Amino acid sequence: MSAKSESVTAMNSAVNSAVNRRGLLAATAATGLTLATVSFARAEDRPEDRSEDRSGPGPDGPHRTRTVRGTLPVGSPDYVYLPVDVPRGVAEFAVSYTYGKPPVPPGVQGNALDIGLFDERGTALGGRGFRGWSGGARTSFFVRADAATPGYLPGPVRPGVWHIALAPYTVAPEGLPYEVTITLRFGETAPTPAPVYPPERAKGRGRDWYRGDCHVHSVHSDGRRTPAEVAAAARAAGLDFINSSEHNTTSAHAAWEGLWGDDLLILTGEEITTRNGHVLAVGTDPGVFVDWRYRARENRFGRYAHQVRRAGGLVVPAHPHATCIGCNWKFGLAEADAVEVWNGPWTPDDEIALAEWDNALVTAVRNAGDGGDGPGRWLPATGNSDAHREPDRVGHPQTVVLAESLSRRAILAGIRAGRSYLAESAALTLSFGATDGRGGHAGIGERLRAAADAPVTVRLEVSGATADCTVRLVTDQGVLLTTPLPAAGTGVVEWRTTPAHAAYVRAEVRHAPAVPGLPGAFAALTNPVFLDAAAGTGG
Repeated sequence: MSAKSESVTAMNSAVNSAVNRRGLLAATAATGLTLATVSFARAEDRPEDRSEDRSGPGPDGPHRTRTVRGTLPVGSPDYVYLPVDVPRGVAEFAVSYTYGKPPVPPGVQGNALDIGLFDERGTALGGRGFRGWSGGARTSFFVRADAATPGYLPGPVRPGVWHIALAPYTVAPEGLPYEVTITLRFGETAPTPAPVYPPERAKGRGRDWYRGDCHVHSVHSDGRRTPAEVAAAARAAGLDFINSSEHNTTSAHAAWEGLWGDDLLILTGEEITTRNGHVLAVGTDPGVFVDWRYRARENRFGRYAHQVRRAGGLVVPAHPHATCIGCNWKFGLAEADAVEVWNGPWTPDDEIALAEWDNALVTAVRNAGDGGDGPGRWLPATGNSDAHREPDRVGHPQTVVLAESLSRRAILAGIRAGRSYLAESAALTLSFGATDGRGGHAGIGERLRAAADAPVTVRLEVSGATADCTVRLVTDQGVLLTTPLPAAGTGVVEWRTTPAHAAYVRAEVRHAPAVPGLPGAFAALTNPVFLDAAAGTGG
C-alpha cells in the first residue's frame, strides 16, 4: 500500500473512531456522515508523475488510484459519504469496493453495504448530483461521458468534489470493515449520446383490456436479465406493456431502444427503495429521478410522492408486507394511487396485503363521498411479478387494464381508476360486472347506483383457469359465495344481492389450498364493483 493510501486510511479510521465515541447521534442516523476527502488534485498527483506504484499510463492510459479503508460501527448512519476531489482532465471515474462478511449467530444481522455515486453538484436530497446506484448488486462501476456501468448515468466527469455513497444496510456486532478503491483515468472525453426513450404510445387495439407488469428488474439494478431479455420475456408472457422499475436509478430509461414495438408499450419509472419500504413510480417522464434517502419518521415522503405525480406517474407501494429488511411499507397509504397486493408467486405476505387492502375498501364505503354518494377515496389493487432473474416469470402476476388505447396516459388512467383485474397468466381471462334489471350496468372499478332494496345480479365469467380453481365473491361483509369452477377451468357464476346488503363486490379465483384450512393461492383477483344505494325502493 502506498504512503498516500495509508494516509487516507488513517484519516478515515480516525473519523470512524470519532463516530464510535459520539455514539452516532440520532440526528445523523437517517441522514448521513461525510468522511475525509480523497484528493487527486495536488500537483504531484498529475498523471505525468510516475513515482507512485499505483499510478502511471497502464493499459487504459494515464490514471491515478487511491484506496480508502475503514470500519463502520453498529448504529452507523444510513448513508456515509466519501468525498473525492476530482481534478480537471479526468475522462473516467471508476470505483471498486469490498467489505468484510464475518459469520454471525442465527438471528443476528450480518454485514451488507450498498453503494452509489453523486457528482460535483452535491448530495442534497432531491438528487441533483445523482449519477447512479447499484445497491449491493455490483462490486465495481465506472462513469464517463459516453458510457457507464448499468445503474449509472453517462456524462462528463467534471472537476469538483464528487461523493461515493456508502449505505450500510445492516452491520454485524463487530462492525463493517470496508475498502474502496477509486481510479481516475485521464484523457480526452467523448461526446455524451442523447438518450433515446420509449414512445408514449403503441399501436394497440383501441379500447380494450391490456395486460402489463409494472414491476420488473434488469441488470440496471439487481436483476440478471438484460433489457432485451426482459422485453422478450414480456412478449412471451403475452403482455402489452411493462414498466421499467429499477431500484433507485433511472439508468434503464434509455436502455430500451429497438425493444418496443406496435405490440409492446414500455413505461419508464423507478422502484424507490427506502429503509422503510419500497414504492413503485409507474409511468413517470423519462429521465426523472426520485430520491429514496429518507425514513418514515422524517415526514418527507409526501414531497417525493408529489414529484412522481408531477412527472405524470402513479405512486404504488410495492409488496407492503414483505419480510425482507427494509421492505415492509411504513409510510401509510395516504399518498398512494394504487397498491401492489400481489407480488410474484402468492405467499403469506400477499395474503396480509390483500386483507389490509380489503379493510381499506370497507373504510372507503363507510366514509362515503360528499353527500353520501358513492365510496370515498379508494385504492385499486395491482399485481406484478417483481421478476429479477430466471426462473422468475415476467407477467406472473399481471395487471389487466381496461384502457382507451395502448398509451401511457390511457394505461395509467385505467390503473388509477381501478378498471383492472389481476391474473396469474395471459391464459386466464375474466369478465365481471353487476346489472340492476333496469338497464343499469357497472364493470370493474365502476359504480352501479340503484335503490337500496333493488335486486342486483353480479356475474363473473372465467376462462383459462386450471381444474382445481374455486370462485369466491367478497363484499364489505366478507366472503358471501364460494363455488368451484368446472374442471375445464371455464365457467359462469351469478349471484343476486342488493345495494343494502353489499356496498361492493369483488371476485377471487383461487387454486386449491396447499395447506388444509388455509386459502389457496390466487389465480385471479378483481378490483371491486361498487353498489351505491339510492334513495327510495325498487319497483
